[in-house]
This record gives sequence, C-alpha cells and structure tokens, in this order.
Amino acid sequence: MTTVLLAGASGDLGARTARALVARGADVRALTRSGAGPEKQQRLLDLGATVAVADYDDAAALRQASEGADVVVSTISGVWSVIVDAQTQLLDAAVAAGVPRFIPSDYAADYRRVAPGSNRNFEMRRDFARVLDRAPIRATSVLNGAFADMLTGQAPLVLFDRDRVLYWHDADQLLDFTTKDDTAAFTADAALDPDAPRYLEIAGSEVSARDLARTMTELTGRTFRPTYAGPLGLLGGAAKVGRAVSRDEEAPFPAWQGMQYLHSMFSGIGKLGPLDNDRYGPREWTPVREVLAARGAAPEAVPEAA
Repeated sequence: MTTVLLAGASGDLGARTARALVARGADVRALTRSGAGPEKQQRLLDLGATVAVADYDDAAALRQASEGADVVVSTISGVWSVIVDAQTQLLDAAVAAGVPRFIPSDYAADYRRVAPGSNRNFEMRRDFARVLDRAPIRATSVLNGAFADMLTGQAPLVLFDRDRVLYWHDADQLLDFTTKDDTAAFTADAALDPDAPRYLEIAGSEVSARDLARTMTELTGRTFRPTYAGPLGLLGGAAKVGRAVSRDEEAPFPAWQGMQYLHSMFSGIGKLGPLDNDRYGPREWTPVREVLAARGAAPEAVPEAA
C-alpha cells in the first residue's frame, strides 16, 4: 500500500484528491496545521484519511509527519509565502525524512515559457520548480490548463446574460480546461506511479472561444457569439494597471491575476501538449459542455432573451 502525505487536504482540490487516493487504496495521511479545529479534522477522517498535525515552520514536526511516506502530494494554494516558502519547508522535511517522491501544487497551464513579470501565478510555480529540481527527490508536476469549473464562475469568458463569449486576439486559439475532479483523479494516479515523469500534461477539453459559443448556442437555443474584447496588449496592460493600483499585493486571487492567466492562455504560451491523458488507461474526461450544462444552461433552464 502506498502511503501519501497530502498537504492541503482540507481545501477544495485537496479533499477531492484525498477521496480519489482513498478510492485507489492508498494510505492517505492528511497534513493539517496545529490550529485546525476538530471539525476540519473530522472531515478528513470521514474522507478515509488519517491526520498528521504539523505547522510549516516546525521542521521537526514536518519531518515526523513525512516519515514513512512514499510520496508527498501538495495541493496548498496561495501566494509566494505558500507556493514557494511553505512548499520549500515541506520539501525540506520530505528530503530529510527520505521520502522518494514529491508532487508540487502546480495544477496550471504551462508556466515554463512565461515571460518574467507577466504572470504571478505561473512565476510562483516556476520559482518553486527551480527549488524542487535542485532537491534530491523525484518530482512530478501535473499541468491541467485552467479548471473548467471556473467557466461558470471566476473566468469572465462566457457572458451568460448577454449571449456572448469573450476572446482576445484569436477566437480560434485552443484553451485547455480540466475539471477539479478529473485533475484530482489523475493526480491520484500519478501519486501511485513511481515512474511518473517530471511533467504530466492533461486537458479534459481543448476548446476555443468559438467552440464555447457554439456549445452555448446548442445548450440554450439562443445564439451566442464570439465577441472580440481586444488585443493581447490591451489585456496585458489592464493586468499591469490593476496590479499597480491594487491595495493588497498578497491577495490570492485578484482580478489582475485572472487577466494575466487569460493573457497566457490566449497568447498560446500556456498551451499544453502533447497530452498525457491516456497514461493511466482510457477514462471519461468531463467535457466543458457538461460543465456548462450543469450550471443550468439547458434551454428549459435559461430564461428567454429580452
């Protein structure tokens, strides 16, 4: 049985990953901080995990939590203090405890080619990747594009009430989307694969803004149109201005970071490929169409346009 030390198990992606690991027969050790209340710990126990308590600034406790693990899987999220600093502390503990493998909290588009200063989300991950690649441990990163779930919330692409799908630069640029459940399931498979390579690239759907408009038209019976929002320079400039006037540089998900992410996707620099979707055998990937339909985009669930 593979023992997995899972960091961030109480978060959204972490809980999904814990569930997927338990379903595959793994011994899941959920890492929680000392301040975690009994309710949070009970939720982890209910998922089928055991609980290991350690703060990231407590090297001895982190090492003890890592002892005997076959792989550390990180699903923590945040800014530099989390993605770089806390993960480095976790990595150091894993190396000290002799853990052979480490899966960092990447879960993003391809951050390896991004220009300095153009995408905070990617740069944090690239900075930690440099630290990880110098460590005496086998590393595997899972890159999944953007979470498909964001299409019905945080990603301002589909304007449901205006029958529009926004795009910058090119309506036919393919974008990678993967649901959180599919990402968690694939990450669980990677965690149990001792021969997993440095990078694994997956996408539940590869779609363009034009494809999204066509899908929404089919789902709603209304005509959704790809709508040009401007050149990439405009999007990148808006992100820079937003960041410059931001009152909280440490906010984890500011609007300007979302603009940076869209810029990297529509420029094609974050495009994944070749994909490793079939590495662990055929599976039913959740398509973007299903995500949009689940929001209530079917004709009977959407009011008539005015």
